[in-house]
Amino acid sequence: MLLKLYSQNNDPDDLQRVIDTLNDGGLVIYPTDTMYAIGCHGLKERAIERICRLKGIDPKKNNLSIICYDLAAISEYAKVDNNTFKLMKRNLPGPFTFILNGTTRLPKIFRNRREVGIRMPDNPIIREIARLLDAPILTTTLPRDEREDIEYVTDPELIDEKYGELADLVIDGGIGGLEGSTVVDCTGDEPVVVRQGLGELLY
Repeated sequence: MLLKLYSQNNDPDDLQRVIDTLNDGGLVIYPTDTMYAIGCHGLKERAIERICRLKGIDPKKNNLSIICYDLAAISEYAKVDNNTFKLMKRNLPGPFTFILNGTTRLPKIFRNRREVGIRMPDNPIIREIARLLDAPILTTTLPRDEREDIEYVTDPELIDEKYGELADLVIDGGIGGLEGSTVVDCTGDEPVVVRQGLGELLY
């Protein structure tokens, strides 16, 4: 099902439908400040397992990422020292994934890895959803076939046509981007950019 949402003044019933879907363990496709992504409630094991199967992700080998509404929420699910906090404060919200050491608040599926990717996208739709959900959203990019037209990962109507069967809800937030986030590993002594994406890191 395709649901049109806007950067502000959305119908509360529409937003509640998204929250209910996530709380019920459903999968939602939504816009971010980079590409469209698919996600679920970040504390619901079965929903996370659904996404891992969908993407062919082995949680023991692959980093999983969550979207948090603000820096306070991040510190619940990841260990953040002062320098990392300042770095994130300078760059978030924005097109970055910060890899941090996770806390015990995360589901068991994360503990095999001990690390978690943190996103705080500069996109009002997904940030409002994260705020209302009051929980992290597990997030990953759509399972894209490189041979296909790029419209199938950027145009919400075509995304719904291709992936609508996989997700319980597709949010139309306008045309999406094609470049991923910049990934910054903060688990060592110094932050390291491990993938340069859309974001230019401010140190």
